[in-house]
Amino acid sequence: MPMLIPAEQVARIGRALPFWMSLILIPVAWLGAVQGGWTVILLPVMTWYFFSFLDALLGLYQENADPDIEESKLTWYRAITLIWAPAQFLTLFGLIWYVTHTGHLSSLEKILLFFGVGVITGTVGINYSHELMHQKNKTERRLADLLLAMVLYSHFRSEHLLVHHWHVGTSRDPVTARYNEGFHRFFPRVLRQSLASAFKAERDMLARRNLPWTDLSNPFFRYWIMQAAMLLLAFVIGGWSGLALFIWQAWIAIWQLELVNYIEHYGLTRKHLGSGKYEHVKPHHSWNAAHKASNWLLINLQRHSDHHYKPDRRFPLLQNYTQAEAPQLPYGYPLMTMAAMVPPVWRHLMNPRVRRWREMYYPEITDWKPYNKALNPPPP
Repeated sequence: MPMLIPAEQVARIGRALPFWMSLILIPVAWLGAVQGGWTVILLPVMTWYFFSFLDALLGLYQENADPDIEESKLTWYRAITLIWAPAQFLTLFGLIWYVTHTGHLSSLEKILLFFGVGVITGTVGINYSHELMHQKNKTERRLADLLLAMVLYSHFRSEHLLVHHWHVGTSRDPVTARYNEGFHRFFPRVLRQSLASAFKAERDMLARRNLPWTDLSNPFFRYWIMQAAMLLLAFVIGGWSGLALFIWQAWIAIWQLELVNYIEHYGLTRKHLGSGKYEHVKPHHSWNAAHKASNWLLINLQRHSDHHYKPDRRFPLLQNYTQAEAPQLPYGYPLMTMAAMVPPVWRHLMNPRVRRWREMYYPEITDWKPYNKALNPPPP
């Protein structure tokens, strides 16, 4: 007699399945490698344009799950984040082997294909690593490290957990985009400052334990070893061409991550209270986006207002906020990241929204010049 699945379990699976849409991108990557031609651009077309079209078609996703739901009922949500890491590893290095051992792809087709691979290792892979690094489970945190090593950005874990979440919306956070700071100025600044701030945060933690930065418990040693192993594997599998393609996709992935970082807090600040102290992080210190399809693709990353307010919540439990509770982006992340690449378009979309946010939450502040220059007045 066949075993019946309880109706409640079927309902939970059904609710979780839309978040598995990212897996569609893996066969699309292989299609581009096997077929070549115009199919090599399908990955960015799908992640940027197809999901933007679905956002327009499906509208907003405003329902909230019970934030106190039991962990055991989130199995099908957690599974996608656990599956993606090995799936990405096999896809990335499988593609490197395939394109360097077949002759039907031109150099341009390979470059375009791995541009798309970088889009998904950044848009999906780094995003999933972000979910995993916030968990207490060691296996999940190691999977986060694996995903970040595949894009040569392992220090993101230290920077995100030890710097960004503590100092978001202040001058101490490199990845909070300043008001009127275009992405093309933001990107090189963040590349430099986030690495330095991540290393300093780990060094300071060791110093509080009376240990030098050279102590082997410094996670940067693990980061460097894992990244070196990824580079070596790419070279062994695909030679110099394979190594170049690996580094190319990693660069694109980092660009995708920092585009998202740019839009998540653009122009938003925490109030300086004096004596080097700032107000606590609230939902209104992050941009919220309730667009349904892009939240499926990004496992609710666009509910960023709640993520910073309650960082330990798993993605299916993140809450949506209304316009009265948190500032809202006009579109989902795929469209907003494209707008960020054109600073005049970005300023036209976002600067009026930042000014309205200031009037709504901080009407008592009449001089924003210090905030515009460095987010917040420096501590005395």
